[in-house]
Parts: sequence; C-alpha cells; structure tokens
Amino acid sequence: MDLMEGIFPKDEHLLEEAQQRRKLLPKIPSPRTTEEKKEEPSVPAPVSLATNSTYYSTSAPKAELLIKMKDLQEQQEPEEDSGSDLDHDLSVKKELIESIGRKLHVLREARESLLEDIQANSALGDEVEAIAKDVCKPNEFDKFRMFIGDLDKVVNLLLSLSGRLARVENALNNLDDSTSPGDRQSLLEKQRVLVQQHEDAKELKENLDRRERVVFDILASYLSDESLADYEHFVKMKSALIIEQRELEDKIHLGEEQLKCLLDSLQPERGK
Repeated sequence: MDLMEGIFPKDEHLLEEAQQRRKLLPKIPSPRTTEEKKEEPSVPAPVSLATNSTYYSTSAPKAELLIKMKDLQEQQEPEEDSGSDLDHDLSVKKELIESIGRKLHVLREARESLLEDIQANSALGDEVEAIAKDVCKPNEFDKFRMFIGDLDKVVNLLLSLSGRLARVENALNNLDDSTSPGDRQSLLEKQRVLVQQHEDAKELKENLDRRERVVFDILASYLSDESLADYEHFVKMKSALIIEQRELEDKIHLGEEQLKCLLDSLQPERGK
C-alpha cells in the first residue's frame, strides 16, 4: 500500500521535462551514458522480521537478508563435510556483492543527476520569486513565500510519516505466535498514533492545496504567461523532486545495508 498515493499525483513526464530544461542551462552534463540511464536498478522489496527488542535498529532489507543467511547456515549444518557446497555458496554471495555494487554505482550517479535537477529548479524558483517581489503587494508576496516554505515542510512530513507507518504495518503483518502480547500491543499503539498523525498531515496538504490556488490567482494577475508557466513548473517539480530524492536515498541506503550484511557474512568463511 502506497501511503503517498493520491496525495501527490505522479506525472511520469515531469522529471523528464525537468532534465530537458536543465540541458538548456550552461552546465556541464552528467557523465552517465544513455545505457546507464536506462539501467534503472531496483533494490529488493523489504520484508520485515517479527518484532523484537532490536526491531527498530534493524532495517527490513537487512532483516530479510539475515533470515536467508540463517536458513542457509541451517541447511549447511548436516553437510559440513561438503566443501563444494560451501564453495558454491561463497560464489553466490560474491556474485550478489558485485551485482549490488553495480546497482549502487548507478544509483549514486542518478543521485548526482537529480541534485542537478534540484539546483536548476531552485534557480528557476529564485527567478520567479524575484519577479513576484517586484510586482506583488507586500502582503501578496508574503503569501507566496509562506506557501513555498510550507510546501517543503508538508511534503517531508508526509514522507516521514508514510515511511514510519508502512514499517509498523509491515511488522504487524509479519507477527507470529512467538510474539509477546506486549510487543504486539506496542506496535498497535504506534500504528494508532501514526495513522492519526498521517491523517492530520493530509489535512495540512489539503490546506496547502487551497493556498496554492490562492497564490496562483494572485500571480496570474501580474505575471506573463511564460512566467506563470515557470511558476507552475517550479511548484510541481519542487514536490516531485523531494519525493524522488527521498526514494533514491532510501534505495541507496538499503543497498548499502544489504552489501554490508553480505560482506559481514563472508568474514567467518574467509577464515575457514
């Protein structure tokens, strides 16, 4: 379940449009090749462990990998004399490490390109703000600035709450009979609080949407069609880029955790 679905409608062409606009600026282009741009990697979807005292210090992807490694070790115990099986498992792990490493490389380059998009959109916003300051009345300009500032805060708040709520619900869906009543109740209480906070944040977003229409009407009476189009693009891209940046950072973080977990699992095997 995507908790951000419907709150910020996604436009598949929006980020592509931003990249096209950025290419028109006098900046050094990203060194990525066309093939690398098409190779959009995906980090495996998180599967949570049943809750325990270390649940909130162990990420879902790391937990998933730990389960797989534990199962692998249990399968190996009755076959400890089989050196060929151990060699095969070691080879598989090394292949996974290389694969995740390549994906992380592409993700980090994508992050650099995204940062350029963010800088370009910020520059566009500065231009629109300068024009608005010159033509708007002081109280109208204050509404413009407050709306832009609150847009950042509301988007980041919704992203944070959506991520935390999804994690708790994922944990609840994976509870088993060994889970203590106290742990289950603790998660249910966290879920209740986060659901209410998420609903409150959605109301803030609805209020922000109303303010956006007010600001648009103000600017429409002053700006040229081109400047007004720049403003609309800036606002749409501002929220889209924040969301895209968070998703990209999450993928990089999860990939790094998976890589570390695999590398750690090789330590005892290297000593054999």
